[in-house]
Amino acid sequence: MIRFGTGGWREIIGDGFTKRNIQLLASALCKKMKREGNAGRGIVLGYDRRFLSKESMRWCSQVFAAEGITSYLINKSSPTPLVMFYVMHHQLSYGMMITASHNPAVYNGIKVFTREGRDADKETTDEIERIASELDPDQIPEMDYDSAVDSGIIREIYPINEYLDDILAKLDVGKIREANLRVAFDPMFGVSEVPLQTLLLTTRCDVEMIHGTHDTLFGGRMPAPTRVTMRQLSTQVMDYRYHIGVATDGDADRLGVIDDTGRYLEANDILVLLYYYMLRYKGEKGAVVRNVVTTHMLDLVAARFGQECFEVPVGFKHISAKMRESGALIGGESSGGLTVRGHINGKDGIYAAMLLVEMIAVTGRKLSEMADEIRRECGCFYTEEKNCRFTGEKKRSIRRLLFEEKALPEFPIETDHVSYLDGVKVYFRNGGWAAARFSGTEPLLRIFCEMPKKEEAEKICRLFPEFLGISEETQ
Repeated sequence: MIRFGTGGWREIIGDGFTKRNIQLLASALCKKMKREGNAGRGIVLGYDRRFLSKESMRWCSQVFAAEGITSYLINKSSPTPLVMFYVMHHQLSYGMMITASHNPAVYNGIKVFTREGRDADKETTDEIERIASELDPDQIPEMDYDSAVDSGIIREIYPINEYLDDILAKLDVGKIREANLRVAFDPMFGVSEVPLQTLLLTTRCDVEMIHGTHDTLFGGRMPAPTRVTMRQLSTQVMDYRYHIGVATDGDADRLGVIDDTGRYLEANDILVLLYYYMLRYKGEKGAVVRNVVTTHMLDLVAARFGQECFEVPVGFKHISAKMRESGALIGGESSGGLTVRGHINGKDGIYAAMLLVEMIAVTGRKLSEMADEIRRECGCFYTEEKNCRFTGEKKRSIRRLLFEEKALPEFPIETDHVSYLDGVKVYFRNGGWAAARFSGTEPLLRIFCEMPKKEEAEKICRLFPEFLGISEETQ
């Protein structure tokens, strides 16, 4: 069975992620493209550094070739944003990326992109699932790979330069070159090694890279830029006095940052910094889009500059859809992804990293100084997050209690209203909030709280696991 989550289809390698299921998904997309009359446009496919990623891309292309659909294969491991960029700039109807993003190394998966390089919406993924359920996985035709290449129906490409040139055209390259910035960089054994290093060197930054080799086990850790996985980068920044440390996840659509003091910046912090920078220093105008569990600091910044803040469910497809509808300037999630108007219609950790480098160069301010400036000018919230694991049976009881009976813990702060847009979110009268939702990619209940005082956020965040009788996951 093919089932898409909030970030594509992901399964454990050798269990759900098999050649049979990979080609089943590809065949379902072939049928959909033909029914829509989009088969003639072809499709672009990319892959990351995970085990079986390149082979999986080829298996998909063999199915497209057998169906008479031209596929453009990016023939080196590449970032997910490159695939989205190619779909948008070459006006294709679909693209596919073989990746499980920031999941553990035992996973792999496929992300599907639609016209203008957008994450496939639920309607699209639901239809792919339905078509796949009607197909016989033992009767899927495939064409010999070498024969398909010789015939031209499979075309190997490497469009990295046009993607990098597009990013450089959006940056103040002159200011960055003048700043003589020192950047510590951790691609986390992933695919940003070449593109981000190229951009940093092109803008004359002094770059020190760690974990740049190809390792399908990602050094034994999740390829996700978190406080724990970025400790070595933090030490690097402090020991050698770098202006900034940047890290990207396995497929380079998410970004992690270490500031000039060695402090790990949450994804929320990065979003706030960039939105403030674009409004205050670049003179841009526009709303911001965030999901239900992303910081309300964005609301404070938007209000300070007379802009709106829109709230959507978790899943970047909702961010990009609302940005298209509203013309928003920036959109992002607390999980580490963001996009900016005028760039691609999805997450790009590489472009976000370069915007932060530009911010330091243009403002002449350290990241820590910028954060202090925002708090003084706009106000402050403190965020707390917890992850809780559970059994399948416990998940059913949690779902029944929270979402059917709509029972909630007793909160020591007056409640304003409750939303079930995505999971459950409680809004408090003091401007704070608390939320709980099931992860779309892992067997976790994610709990979030944001309050004007840190101790309040910590206290309220603990109430959910206590109420539900589940344990917090330790890092």
